[in-house]
Amino acid sequence: MRIVKPSVELIHCTPDPERVIERCGRVCYQSSHKVTEDGASAIDLIGKLIHSGHESVLEHASAGFSIISDRGVTHELVRHRIASFSQESTRYCDYSNDRFGGELQFIEPPGLTAEPCEDAFCGAPLPSLHELWLKGIAMAEQTYKRLRQEGVPPQIARSVLPNSLKSEICMTANFREWRHFLRLRTSPKAHPQMREIAEMIRDRLVVISPACFTEGV
Repeated sequence: MRIVKPSVELIHCTPDPERVIERCGRVCYQSSHKVTEDGASAIDLIGKLIHSGHESVLEHASAGFSIISDRGVTHELVRHRIASFSQESTRYCDYSNDRFGGELQFIEPPGLTAEPCEDAFCGAPLPSLHELWLKGIAMAEQTYKRLRQEGVPPQIARSVLPNSLKSEICMTANFREWRHFLRLRTSPKAHPQMREIAEMIRDRLVVISPACFTEGV
């Protein structure tokens, strides 16, 4: 059993995305004569497009990320349907074999204290919330391995695996959809683990295209 951290890696992006968006956007207004070499015209136009709600032009640029998170987060990610996904398969990945080191990987959820709990009836000390979680995932791993030893295929043995199981998923979306994603998933109402992933994605997209991801997300 191994505990790993969530992470995000940019794997591809439209080259010079702001100039691509400007090139396409100016077709609408036949205003290519306003393009400047320093890129200021692109920043100005993108700001106007976002302010006016004409965000469809942002769809001409896209970016894709490899995301490490738990299965609970990936279940939420794939609800964003204007995107492309490729996810680690628990049907075909056999976590009991040597290719995976013979162990499963898990993402620790936030908010689990290491302080012992107290029995509400007798005041006796109980395992901490963190210890309870560790015992739960350890039992899941042991059960999974036992099922595999008994010849149960991975696609059936996976039924005992919890949402905390580490998963890798690649997600590609256009810039308009990323803006929509960030508005929803960086909200204080979002699941804290989803918000953590969304904030990492936002930080990378702001560097790639400040004009597209600084305002309104």
